Amino acid sequence: MMATRGSLAKKWARCRDFPGLRRCIQMLIFLLHVANMVDGQIRYSVPEEMKKGSLIGNVAQDLGLDLKRLRSGRVRIVSGENIQYTELKTDKGTLVVNERIDREQLCGDTTPCSFSFEVILENPMELHRITVEVLDINDHAPVFTNIDKPFRLEISESAVVGVQFLLQSAEDLDVGQNALQDYVLAPNDNFILKQHANPDGSKYVEMVLQKPLDRERHPHLSLKLIAVDGGTPQRSGTVNIDVTVLDANDNAPIFNQSVYKASVMENTMKGSRIITVNATDADSGSNGLISYSLFKTKGSAADIFSIDEKTGTIFVSGLIDYERHRKYEVRVEAKDQGGLTGSSKVIFDVFDVNDNAPVINIMSFSSPLSEDAPPGTTIAILNIKDADTDKNGQIKCSLDGKLPFKIESSITNYYNLISDQYFDRESVSEYNITITASDFGSPPLSSSTKLHLKISDVNDNAPVFDKAIYSAYVTENNSPGISVFAVSARDKDWNQNARISYLLEDTQVSGSPISSYVSLNSETGVLSAVRSFDYEQIKQLQLVVKAQDGGSPPLSSNVTVKIVIQDQNDNPPQVLYPVQTGGSVVAEMVPRAADVGYLVTKVVAVDVDSGQNAWLSYKLQKATDRALFEVGLQNGEIRTIRQVNDKDAVKQRLTVIVEDNGQPSRSAAVIVNVAVADSFPEVLSEFTDFTHDKEYNDNLTFYLVLALAVVSFLFITCVVVIISVKIYRWRQSRTLYHSNLPVIPYYPPRYSDTLGTGTLQHVYNYEVCRTTDSRKSDCKFGGAGSQNVLIMDPSSTGTMQRIQSEKSILDEPDSPLEVRWRLPSTHPDWWLRGG
Repeated sequence: MMATRGSLAKKWARCRDFPGLRRCIQMLIFLLHVANMVDGQIRYSVPEEMKKGSLIGNVAQDLGLDLKRLRSGRVRIVSGENIQYTELKTDKGTLVVNERIDREQLCGDTTPCSFSFEVILENPMELHRITVEVLDINDHAPVFTNIDKPFRLEISESAVVGVQFLLQSAEDLDVGQNALQDYVLAPNDNFILKQHANPDGSKYVEMVLQKPLDRERHPHLSLKLIAVDGGTPQRSGTVNIDVTVLDANDNAPIFNQSVYKASVMENTMKGSRIITVNATDADSGSNGLISYSLFKTKGSAADIFSIDEKTGTIFVSGLIDYERHRKYEVRVEAKDQGGLTGSSKVIFDVFDVNDNAPVINIMSFSSPLSEDAPPGTTIAILNIKDADTDKNGQIKCSLDGKLPFKIESSITNYYNLISDQYFDRESVSEYNITITASDFGSPPLSSSTKLHLKISDVNDNAPVFDKAIYSAYVTENNSPGISVFAVSARDKDWNQNARISYLLEDTQVSGSPISSYVSLNSETGVLSAVRSFDYEQIKQLQLVVKAQDGGSPPLSSNVTVKIVIQDQNDNPPQVLYPVQTGGSVVAEMVPRAADVGYLVTKVVAVDVDSGQNAWLSYKLQKATDRALFEVGLQNGEIRTIRQVNDKDAVKQRLTVIVEDNGQPSRSAAVIVNVAVADSFPEVLSEFTDFTHDKEYNDNLTFYLVLALAVVSFLFITCVVVIISVKIYRWRQSRTLYHSNLPVIPYYPPRYSDTLGTGTLQHVYNYEVCRTTDSRKSDCKFGGAGSQNVLIMDPSSTGTMQRIQSEKSILDEPDSPLEVRWRLPSTHPDWWLRGG
């Protein structure tokens, strides 16, 4: 349109220089009206054969577009031609020649000759049509077919003046003034030229005899026919004509019609009969025999049709295509044996057949498309053409299936595919769109194309957990770093918007941050223990995990995870009573008159574990007399199971096992010493003197030192000494075993958890006091796991004896016991005090 307005400005400038201003104004008003009708289109004129890079026009200026708009809109040229004749310079906005433009190759003899293409811009989409008219230049000379061979004629000498002979026509690919304009016959005495015009404007020529021939004087004539065009400079073509003068044949063939007309459908099969022409010759004999032939007049008609030279029947010999030629014209020549000819014209009208399906070209396609694109967004621009005409060339466009799209027509042969509703990528992430174009022929022809449209994601969905609260279980005493639980969230979005990171919210557990207990893998969501858990200290952890996607802005959601610490049987039962200290022995008094079921004492034990790991059972492992005592399985009560008699030993030793119900179970053992007596003097007679123990201990130390010194030299001697020591210790243990010293138990005021490990203290002190007259006693005590200490009161005259032993009464080296005996000088009787 800008180019049109520029031409109007030039015409106005010319009008001002000439009279008739009113007439000029009227003409300009008319031209402006025409310019408004072609708004949105540009038309340029350019001569053919211009050099590559030659300027055609300024598209940006004529369309009123900024150069930035050309670059941002990714402007491009879309043409249906195989050859891109033009190029758009986006940096200048100019249209230049890209390929050599040959008007004859492009349009043939069609005038005016032009080609059109579209300029497409995006963001937003714009479509403009540009038409370039190609102006002809005189670049082709008239050419005769078979220029290398002369055109031969045989003419009877009896041919009368005025007889016409059809000559070969020349072809000039140029059009208009540059096309073939005239024929010239070289000067001669017998012939002149007569030119005729076809309805399409082309010319053919006949040679007219103006002077009778004399075969005897000139049997052969050589003429020259020149065809000239009207271009500047003028071009010409020449053909030689050889005339052979025959003997008298004074009648030429005459057709019964000067013009024949016939109709033919396109795509008619080869060999099909179309029409028969007829010519007659008044001569007789060989001079009356006629043969028919076709003369090529224009185009490729001679290649499409053939004629039977005897009958004059015209057949189809080539492919008839309505889209290429809608009409054919051929000249038929009838020639007798004497060389006389007559001619006629046959016009073939071609009728269209619906033999071309619509052709779909995708000019622009936007994929992927954002899921938040509003309805009415242009997705693709399609160019659909049908080479047929009338109803066969009318097109309807449709979509296959029920899809959220619709097709709207824009300019001629262009259609827009637009969205019809909002998209949801999480429901449908892509569409296979099949576009079908059908014509209205009978039967209709159609073609289709498929577009694969992908919907790009928008971060509109937050991560979602399967549950609001998760529960995980871990057994105490776990290894640090062990995986406890894995949380998992799903995000319906895609790619980066669905990439989930897991974060641990800051919370406090017993005053410490949750990160000191567990760690969270941000990618996998795996919760791992940072430390080893102790059920006795903490039974449950509650934390909050946040799942956050990688969108912009990011979306997140939280979930609560409860980690339940499960108990493990990691604590053995702890015996509260009888309390045993290093080297001491707990003793209970049972009168000899005790009946069956007499409650001797009760073993009291606890287990800091929980559940079945804390269920305790009591068993009697060893006893001096198993037939005398029993232990309650559940309550730990020690009772007599028969009547006590005089034959029962004074000192009874019971080993009670306390076992929990864990897997595997843990147990503890306690030794209960029972004195079967009615009074203390009866018990005291069973004990020996401590002085004897001290002397024995000193001797044992001596032998041990002696054995350690000798063992490095004499291995056999060392073995003998060790055996001796073992025998000696066995004798001491037997002596202590037969001791009948009664001990009154003392209950500890409390027990405490040590360092949070769930174990109880094993060491208690007991003090047993007696008078100075009872120093010599037979009471002896066996060692525990480590040592037995016998301490004399500093105010008395007693001594202290430390006895080392390697084996406890229960064969348990980790159960030290301690017994302290004090002998006060003022107290007359036995008494017992817990320390």
